[in-house]
Amino acid sequence: MNPTLSKDAVREIYESPILELIYRAATVHRQHHDPQEVQVCTLLSVKTGGCPEDCAYCPQAARYHTGVQAHKLMEVDEVLSAAQRAKQAGSTRFCMGAAWREVRDNRDFDKVLEMVKGVNQLEMEVCCTLGMLTETQAQKLKEAGLYAYNHNLDTSEEFYGDIISTRTYDDRLQTINHVQKVGISACSGGIIGMGESHDDRIGMLHTLASLPEAPESVPVNALVAVEGTPLEHQKRVSVWDMIRMIATARILMPKAMVRLSAGRVNMTMEEQALCFMAGANSIFAGEKLLTTPNPDVDADQEMFQTLNIRPRPAFKAQKLEAV
Repeated sequence: MNPTLSKDAVREIYESPILELIYRAATVHRQHHDPQEVQVCTLLSVKTGGCPEDCAYCPQAARYHTGVQAHKLMEVDEVLSAAQRAKQAGSTRFCMGAAWREVRDNRDFDKVLEMVKGVNQLEMEVCCTLGMLTETQAQKLKEAGLYAYNHNLDTSEEFYGDIISTRTYDDRLQTINHVQKVGISACSGGIIGMGESHDDRIGMLHTLASLPEAPESVPVNALVAVEGTPLEHQKRVSVWDMIRMIATARILMPKAMVRLSAGRVNMTMEEQALCFMAGANSIFAGEKLLTTPNPDVDADQEMFQTLNIRPRPAFKAQKLEAV
């Protein structure tokens, strides 16, 4: 942990006046990133539903009745075709999600390794989110060409038990450690609007920023309340709360990609523009984020044209380091 960063210091940033916070975050953003570049990512559910976990927000949990049909792992050629389509539509990062509690050493994992190899050959940043994994499994993914691994903390350690009981907070931190240890980029953020307090949001950001190595990628998600889940009646989170999270993440982790993720479908173009101003520099494109709605590609292209934004190239961070 970084002993120089206190939770009170994070709170001071988070609670600062919103316009001052946006200005400060925008200044930091411009010091480390091109403000006209936003990375376009595609997230594909390669194995949907039937998950044994009890994450209160998730429509893929087998114990909830959400109408999500469980499907087995997709075939490799299907996934590579989807990746090719995503690349043609402008995505430079392709993430594959499987509704697993953890990775198991079996034929399905072997298929995922083939998917990773294939997407990597398309010269896209390839990311996976497969649940918990061991250091050995992380090494296999690295050797297959995996660029990034997503494993969200979801919320603060204090509130975590109210949302999930089937794995611990330490389990999540351990997986992030395994990923980073073998040289895979860590993607880790959380969800707001689940009933947590502002202090919980501050706590999650403090944990992320205090990791021995800060995540390369920080997704900020607004809860999409799905009927049939325990959180189905949660109200939509305010866009100002999203902006406050994005801006604080940008200031705390200046080099990270801050990803405007779930919940974007409910935002106007003007609200999304404020998020970009506050330091967000990545979106997920396509009709769905795993199983929840997302803006369509045409709407995003119109937004990029209106805001004069261009897609960030793949592997830019690596290329900059090599210069």
